[in-house]
Amino acid sequence: MSLGKYIAFEGLEGCGKSTHVKRLATRLDAVMTREPGGTVIGSMLRNVLIDPANTNLSPRTEALMMAADRAQHITELISPTLAAGRHVVSDRSVYSSLAYQGYGRQQDLVELKRLNNWAIGGLWPDLVIYIDVPIEILLERLKKRELDRFEREDRNFFERIDAGFREMAASDPKRWLVVDGMPGKDELEKTISDGLFARLGI
Repeated sequence: MSLGKYIAFEGLEGCGKSTHVKRLATRLDAVMTREPGGTVIGSMLRNVLIDPANTNLSPRTEALMMAADRAQHITELISPTLAAGRHVVSDRSVYSSLAYQGYGRQQDLVELKRLNNWAIGGLWPDLVIYIDVPIEILLERLKKRELDRFEREDRNFFERIDAGFREMAASDPKRWLVVDGMPGKDELEKTISDGLFARLGI
């Protein structure tokens, strides 16, 4: 039995990841999940991480909690699913920790990579789909919803994250598929499907 493929969607808040995670998971009959919060333990960690009331959560604590969520996610859900030959489509992955806690919170990237690689046991996504939407558009979208702890950050925070995602994508183009997030949902879905077939043959 061949292993399933691990596909992760990345992007800034409000870029449309959740919509296309659902669409792709449905098309592939894949297991759909998210980080943080893809397991029961992860959901408890997520509640702490996104709660706006937790204003005193230190960047290092945040990074460790994200890594803990990821370790449980890989062990409990992702690795067994892939071993069973089924694909996994995830809303965020290890790269979000590098982008948010590394570039965004300005924590040491070398240490974060080491920590997260240990947390995931070296199991990085086979393909990362980055939905690229201008920050101005995203900030306007965020005004229309109740914001969590991350979404309440300032523009500079999101600009650093955006730069981080772009840098990671440019440094590993075989693993990353960057798509324009501005077209309509159906058009974007086709772009993603075409890119996925070209990269992974599925």
